[in-house]
Amino acid sequence: MAEQSPLALPDTPQLVANIAHFARALRAGGLKAGPGRVLDAVRAVEAAGFTERRDFYHVLQACFVARPEERAIFDQIFRLYWRDPRYIEHMMAMMLPAIRGVAEDRAAKPAEKRAAEALLDGIDRAAPDASSDEEDTTGIEVDATLTMSSEERLRRLDFEQMSTAEMAEAKRIIAGLSLPVRPLQSRRTMAAPRGALPDWRRTMRSAMRRGGEITTFERKARRIRWPNLVVLCDISGSMSSYSRAVLHFLHAVSNAKGQGWARVHAFTFGTRLTNITRHMGARDVDAALAAAGAEAQDWEGGTRIGACLTAFNRDWSRRVLGQGAVVLLITDGLDRDDPDALGAQMQRLHLSSRRLIWLNPLLRWDGFAPKAAGIRAMLPHVDSFRAGHNIAALQGLTEALSRRDDIGDKARLMAALR
Repeated sequence: MAEQSPLALPDTPQLVANIAHFARALRAGGLKAGPGRVLDAVRAVEAAGFTERRDFYHVLQACFVARPEERAIFDQIFRLYWRDPRYIEHMMAMMLPAIRGVAEDRAAKPAEKRAAEALLDGIDRAAPDASSDEEDTTGIEVDATLTMSSEERLRRLDFEQMSTAEMAEAKRIIAGLSLPVRPLQSRRTMAAPRGALPDWRRTMRSAMRRGGEITTFERKARRIRWPNLVVLCDISGSMSSYSRAVLHFLHAVSNAKGQGWARVHAFTFGTRLTNITRHMGARDVDAALAAAGAEAQDWEGGTRIGACLTAFNRDWSRRVLGQGAVVLLITDGLDRDDPDALGAQMQRLHLSSRRLIWLNPLLRWDGFAPKAAGIRAMLPHVDSFRAGHNIAALQGLTEALSRRDDIGDKARLMAALR
């Protein structure tokens, strides 16, 4: 076997070893970066050369990224490892939450914590001993938020800023959440010995069997029925982190007993509408989400809210919105379709449902305003407008369902529209 020639790459004697270490960080971050892909990456870099960083980035991305949801992790680890040395300092500071340092410069971007955990895997991240050097501790401040329980902090942490371990713990908490609903009173009645309504028909029939003498007054009560829960979840690229957490919550609601929902219907939408209801019935949440991901082919793609709502109103609304259904719409409202058509479809959806609750992760920003055309078209046609960026926001849904007058932040934002 002929000996292979070395890589003709200038000033990069350790590039092969660096690519191998980079692949190990990707593997720790959840990507499939085995030895075969490392060899493919080395050969691809050899073929493409190392003249442009952009070319180098795309070559490695083509070798290591197989699914759209892996791009965010790849981008952050690539940026950490190859581009900006100061990011290492930032990530080290982020992994030491008790110490305020470089992490104060800016908030973490999506997937940065997960990338940091992967890249710093195996490195001792323990905080230095304060007694070892008294002078070095003068500029260190202890973060007071550590006095709060870790679970309480996790409930208020943005899904997009969670590390791998934090997201795993968040999913465990979400699995225990419930979304109970009160029953609805039907106009139909049933016989009840202690009912609140008199049943004159049964009273007269009973009297006729006794020769016309009324001996007892029969009573009746209204029947109760349970509404359906219909969830429309945006799975576009801007909603990726939030939609996965919401689908975990939806799986918990679908499989919980005694919450009162007649049935839970789940739909995802990005560039097209997909019904994933039957997949949410699987007992194992990982199997359920894997099947739902295989069914929905537009994960982390574009967004066409108007077209997807049109498909839902045309094909599914009469099937699933009967019996006073409650609709949860989870989206950021960023849509490029015609806003007038989007508003008309939202109005139809609102009129077909008992309550329409919109969860928008953008509401986490204090300065959020309905400036986007899609948000302005959708907002007037919802009953309640609430945030949906963390566990606490999901828990707040119970309040929105139990109180008919709960409108969330709709009133404030509607005032901004005028």
